[in-house]
Amino acid sequence: MKNTYLTGYLPLFSILLFSLTFSVYGVEIFVDLFKKIGVYPGMREFLSDMELKLTILVLLMVVCFMVFAALKLIAETINEVSMLFFSKDSEGDLLTKVRSGSLIFFIGSLVSVVSLKSFLGLLLIFVLTSFAYFIFFVYKISPSLSRLGTIGVVGFQLFSWSSLFVTIIFVFLKLYNGVMASLPIMSKVNL
Repeated sequence: MKNTYLTGYLPLFSILLFSLTFSVYGVEIFVDLFKKIGVYPGMREFLSDMELKLTILVLLMVVCFMVFAALKLIAETINEVSMLFFSKDSEGDLLTKVRSGSLIFFIGSLVSVVSLKSFLGLLLIFVLTSFAYFIFFVYKISPSLSRLGTIGVVGFQLFSWSSLFVTIIFVFLKLYNGVMASLPIMSKVNL
């Protein structure tokens, strides 16, 4: 007898592992940054080197956990809205079919441990894992959809995610330009 809830814990472990791997990479970045701006010696007066790194690790894990949990929530919402619009399933059978896809993210999070020293490697593993899950998702629900429905699900997913990321990039660019414009930096030095 197959229990549908057998993989229910995998999303939590996946989020924790991805958060840990991104945070381990981030610790070295922040320690180097703190050394360059001269804050590190002052922080060492209060905490030992190991305590400081552990504190940074925990803080980064909390931030990464929140980001990955938010991405999971957004992904589930986009998946369910796309199935609402383009599927005839009203009982939730399609959700049961795609639930085992959490194993893909769990395997991807385990693989991310290999790339602890490379942010690009971590990002690439996360993107490839997400793409593999997307292919799995479309493969599992496509027998229950018409051809037009499958195209609609794929289009809706692409539109939703691209809109989200373009909006985030636009907000960061506006924020960056606003901060840079407010800095008192002289553009020309007159002699």
